[in-house]
Amino acid sequence: MAEHEAEDRKPQSDEARSAFAQPSGVAPQPAAPEDESQTTSEFAIPDGLAAPSPPTPPEPEKSAFSTPHTYSARNAPQAFTPAHGIPLVKLTKEAPWQDQMRTMLRMPVTERPATEPAQKHEDEAGPAVPRVLDLTLRIGELLLAGGEGAEDVEAAMFAVCRSYGLDRCEPNVTFTLLSISHQPSLVEDPVTASRTVRRRGTDYTRLAAVFHLVDDISDPEIEVSLEEAYRRLAGIRRNRHPYPGWALTAASGLLAGAASVLVGGGALVFVVAAVGAMLGDRLAWLCAGRGLPEFYQFVGAAMPPAAMGVALSFAHTEATMASAVITGGLFALIPGRALVAGVQDGLTGYYITAAARLLEVMYLIVGIVCGVLLVLSLGVMLDATNLTPETEFGVSSTRPVIQILASMALSLAFAILLQQERHTVLIVTLNGGIAWVMFGALAHTPLELSPVAATAVAAGLVGLFGQLFSRYRFASSLPYVTAAIGPLLPGSATYFGLLALAQNDLNTGINSLTKAVATALAIAIGVNLGSEVSRLIMKVPGAASAANRRAAKRTRGF
Repeated sequence: MAEHEAEDRKPQSDEARSAFAQPSGVAPQPAAPEDESQTTSEFAIPDGLAAPSPPTPPEPEKSAFSTPHTYSARNAPQAFTPAHGIPLVKLTKEAPWQDQMRTMLRMPVTERPATEPAQKHEDEAGPAVPRVLDLTLRIGELLLAGGEGAEDVEAAMFAVCRSYGLDRCEPNVTFTLLSISHQPSLVEDPVTASRTVRRRGTDYTRLAAVFHLVDDISDPEIEVSLEEAYRRLAGIRRNRHPYPGWALTAASGLLAGAASVLVGGGALVFVVAAVGAMLGDRLAWLCAGRGLPEFYQFVGAAMPPAAMGVALSFAHTEATMASAVITGGLFALIPGRALVAGVQDGLTGYYITAAARLLEVMYLIVGIVCGVLLVLSLGVMLDATNLTPETEFGVSSTRPVIQILASMALSLAFAILLQQERHTVLIVTLNGGIAWVMFGALAHTPLELSPVAATAVAAGLVGLFGQLFSRYRFASSLPYVTAAIGPLLPGSATYFGLLALAQNDLNTGINSLTKAVATALAIAIGVNLGSEVSRLIMKVPGAASAANRRAAKRTRGF
């Protein structure tokens, strides 16, 4: 044991030897003979009478990383201090906390500026670190469960921690797990907490309330203690949805009916599509009540609209009517919200979360495909040949007013399904109408852009307006964006692809489904690009300028 301790000891440095010690390898010189005639002082102590000095105890060996005895945790300096110092930044109301926190998250740890805590504490010891971390995780859980992007969730968590005085915090968000770590100083152990998101629900009213809470916590002029923040958070959880169940079912029918009119249907098609979508919604609720996974819920929700379309084709009506009914049902089921969030996470560098979200979208779309294909295959076996219209769906130049009104009704119904606040419904309805007007203007002008390019530009306009509205309200941009992209969803391309697969025409089906995927990606990229452009061009007092604005996570070291 002693041998191991001797081996583990740090070798003594040459600097530890005395400056008067004899160097190794040099023989000691003999002492010179004493000269009796040498004069000595009368106060000199005779030889043999000197008292032996007490032995000096050896200094105990310490680790190079042990805390010095002069260190005080309360008065400790910043753990990471750059050479040029740490600038002081105040989070004012003129600078939205989303921009400030997003910029800090994109900066290296050693370059993050120090901020004054927005919330003051009477106790000199500071806030209770575990309680602040727990509050932060609960806020992040509600945001992530509501469909917010991973970067915005991290920004909100970062804002809460820094507002309560915890500077050295690192939040981390994945698809189902949130974690946050706080290290008081370089010589203290970090405190880490995590929380799992097990249930997801679409309620943009609750999402807006959480954003308002984070905004108040980040405001130095508003005092929000930890107890008050917990009380408000509990109230947000207990709040009931703004719309009852029957209103959601009616909104589902309105969405499908408006979508069927958007692709060329009439009054009869509107009614049939609405009835089919409401039956599908009730069937999905029944599956959810029996504990079936969401995949089977989408399978059940997709079957009634397709069955209504096949039944309408047996009535020897026009092919456009049956196809419009099925397409309207697809519009009501395509998971546009999850698609936009997944692509946004991928564009901002959160690839694990983006892959999980897109995988979820793929499973839901496969469920829709299975439900529609089961009914379409049965209809083809029963010789329901009147399912393919002669012309593809698109913007009609003969009735533009009707299509614009249908697009606005679609956005209105989508906003109700997303449980948005009532004062935002009118804004998002107008935004959806503007998106459809822009799409029609680009697709049916001398430019004659492709549908995918026109969709991307229209979605970019939606993202730009949504970001402007969210800046005005200091809230999330999702309530102003998600419902407005409803008219742009690739419902007709999806229907043509599924019908071709049911008729064993693989080439046509794959081409049409590929077009649908390209359109969906164009929507998501356009929305994200519009949001980034709005942040780039807007001059907000107190915020970082465009020249100093940090980009998202990089992988090539630029």
